[in-house]
Amino acid sequence: MQQAIKLLQLSNLELDGFVEQELERNPLLQREEPEGETPEAAERAEAGDGEMTFGDGVGEGSVAAMDAGSDDVYGDAAPGERTSDRMTDEAQPGLSDWSSAGKGGSVFEGEGERPDTHEPTLWEHLQAQASSAGFTAADHGIALTLIDATDEGGYLRGELAEFADRLGVPLARIEAVLAVCQGFEPTGIMARSVPECLKLQLIERNRFDPAMAALLDNLDLLARRDLTALRRACDVDAEDLAEMIAELKALTPRPGAGFGGEPAQTVVPDVHVRPDPAGGWRVELNADTLPRLLVDKRYHGLVQAGARSDTEKTFVADCAVQANWLVKSLDQRAKTILKVSSEIVRQQDAFFAFGVEFLRPLNLKTVADAIGMHESTVSRVTSNKYVATPRGVFELKFFFTAAIQSVDGASSHSAEAVRHRIKTMIDGEGLEGDVLSDDRIVEILKETGIDIARRTVAKYREALRIPSSVQRRRMLKTA
Repeated sequence: MQQAIKLLQLSNLELDGFVEQELERNPLLQREEPEGETPEAAERAEAGDGEMTFGDGVGEGSVAAMDAGSDDVYGDAAPGERTSDRMTDEAQPGLSDWSSAGKGGSVFEGEGERPDTHEPTLWEHLQAQASSAGFTAADHGIALTLIDATDEGGYLRGELAEFADRLGVPLARIEAVLAVCQGFEPTGIMARSVPECLKLQLIERNRFDPAMAALLDNLDLLARRDLTALRRACDVDAEDLAEMIAELKALTPRPGAGFGGEPAQTVVPDVHVRPDPAGGWRVELNADTLPRLLVDKRYHGLVQAGARSDTEKTFVADCAVQANWLVKSLDQRAKTILKVSSEIVRQQDAFFAFGVEFLRPLNLKTVADAIGMHESTVSRVTSNKYVATPRGVFELKFFFTAAIQSVDGASSHSAEAVRHRIKTMIDGEGLEGDVLSDDRIVEILKETGIDIARRTVAKYREALRIPSSVQRRRMLKTA
C-alpha cells in the first residue's frame, strides 16, 4: 500500500526511473513488448503470462487503503499558494556578474521519496508571487500560463498573440497580466529580449532615460565596440557613455539563473483531452507514459523449483510478491489518474469550450467527493501530472482555484473574483465620495451572499497593495 501511494505522486519521468530500478532488482519482472514484435511475447501470452490487472485478488478495501491521511492536502489553496509553502523567507541574492548561476534542486532517490530539503525553483518562486498578486481567477490562469512559458534564464518564450488565441482572451489582457508579472522578483524577469530585461532593471533603479533607451536600442554597436557611433546615437559625450556602459555591466541579463532546480525538461502530458464528435470531451491516458510490466510466471516456476535453501525460497517469494504488487499498483495508478482527470474536465468544461475567463472555483474536496476518493489521493494524483488540451498543456493543479463560501452555504465564489470585487469597490470610492473601511466591505460582501472575515478582507487588500481606509481618506483630501 505504501508503494502504491508513492507511485501516485511520481511524475512520468520519476516513475520511469523507479521502474528501471525495479527491473534491475527483480528478476521476475519484464517489460511487455509491443504486440507482435517478438516471438517471445507470443510465447508468454500462450503460456498464460500477461499484465496483472488491479482486479486480480485486490478488493475495494485495498483501494481504500491507498487513501492516506490528510496531512499533505492543500485544500482550497490556489495553485500558486500550494507552492509558496516550499519557499524560504530569505530573498534571493542578486547576481554580481553576467554569467553566475545557481545550482541545486531535488533528485529522485530511493523508492520515490523526495528529499525534505528543497531549493525553490524559479517557477515556484514566480507562482508564489502570482498567488498573492491580486489576480482574478482568469488572470491568475493567464499568469500561470506565462510562467510556464518562462525559461530557466528568466525569459518569456512564445508570442503573446498565440497565448491570447489559446486562452480565448484579448491580446490586451495578456499584455496587462504580463506587465504585472514583470514586476515580480527578480527584477527583469519574464522579459522577451535582453534589451527589455535590462530596461526593467534600469526602470527599478530610476536610471532609464532617453540616452539609456538609445543605448539599449543599439546594443549591436556596443558589441562591436563602435563607441563613436554609440555617442552619436545616444547624444552623449565619452565620459557619460562610459558611465552608462558601466551601469549596464552591473545589471543581470539572465535574472532566472540564480535559482535552483534541474534544467527545464520537455513536459510529456499524462492525459490527452480532445473534442468528442458526439459532444463534450474525450479524456484518454497517454499510453507512451505508462510502463507496461509482466510477471514472468514461467521463470518464477523454474526458479522456485530450483530453490534449495530457505534463504533462496524467501528471496523468490519476496520477488514474486513485490512484482505482483508493482504491476497491480501501476494499473491502479493509471485508472486513478484517468478517473481524477475525467472529473476535472467535467467540472471545468466551460474553460475548454470558452477560455480561461470561465474557470470555476474548484477544490480537492469537490473532485474527491464526486469520484468517491479521499482528498489526499486526489492531491497526489494532481502533483506533477500534465494534461494536453486544445488550449495547451497544463498541470492538473492549474484547474484548482480557491473558493469562498456563500452566506447560505449553497455555493462558493472564487477567491480571485472576491479580490477583484474588493478592488472594484475601492476604485469607486473617489466617485462616490465615501471611503470604505474593511468592516464596511465585509458588510457589503455579506449582503451579496459572500461570507468573509474582516482579516481576510485586510489580507486581500494588502495583497492588492491598497492602503488602509485611513490612508485612502487622507489621500482623497490631499487630492
